[in-house]
Amino acid sequence: MSMSALKITYGQHRATITLTQPEVRNAFSDEVIAEITAAFQEVGARADVRAVVLAAEGPAFCAGANLNWMRRMADYTRAENLADAGKLAEMLRVIYECEKPTIARVQGDVYAGGMGLVAACDMAVSVDTAGYCLSEVKLGLIPATISPYVIRAMGARAAHRYFLTAERFDAQEALRIGFVHEVVAADQLDGRVDALVKALSSASPNAVRACKRLVQDVAERAIDGQLIAATVEGIADIRASDEGREGVQSFLQKRKPAWVAG
Repeated sequence: MSMSALKITYGQHRATITLTQPEVRNAFSDEVIAEITAAFQEVGARADVRAVVLAAEGPAFCAGANLNWMRRMADYTRAENLADAGKLAEMLRVIYECEKPTIARVQGDVYAGGMGLVAACDMAVSVDTAGYCLSEVKLGLIPATISPYVIRAMGARAAHRYFLTAERFDAQEALRIGFVHEVVAADQLDGRVDALVKALSSASPNAVRACKRLVQDVAERAIDGQLIAATVEGIADIRASDEGREGVQSFLQKRKPAWVAG
């Protein structure tokens, strides 16, 4: 398929998938979700690829849902929300289960659904100026579809706080709670990613693949079809609720939602 929202480059046993829509802060739409899914399926199947880097252009890594996509979602039925959320869930599953080790190269801010992108990767290196936010509750929504990956990355205790408050937190806090593995200055970002790629490329491909599967098999509850279906239903239900619709509409209309006093 042709790619309009991202590009894929290859070299030295590495595939780099770069989000290339800085003008919309690399936000999701259904088309972007399809492209990311296809990109990870492509690079994961290549024998010459030993590591996959997910990168982005511009000041934001990924700002969550594209506004035009949100406008369409605002009028979706529950059935349409189920189908729509299912595509996002499939994208995250494909990233998480990619046979090749994956590294998120976080050069800028990460919001909402973008947090799922980072969490679904095996490793994450963040620039020290990046901000992070799980903003869904401000819109009357919940981070349901990304939750299996984000909770695994930051732990349940941190998720209790940041899911519920929608606070923005900085890269050092993301490091403290385990959401990212390293925080570096901008001029050191590529060097640290390169070091991880070098380590991965020098190890046995079969052993690396088996180790990735080992962690997924051993750690906590399996991210399986039943759990994914529950998260898809969760977001579809709350999107279609009165507060969910009010939250999205107030955001699009740049006004306070009805539940905010004053």
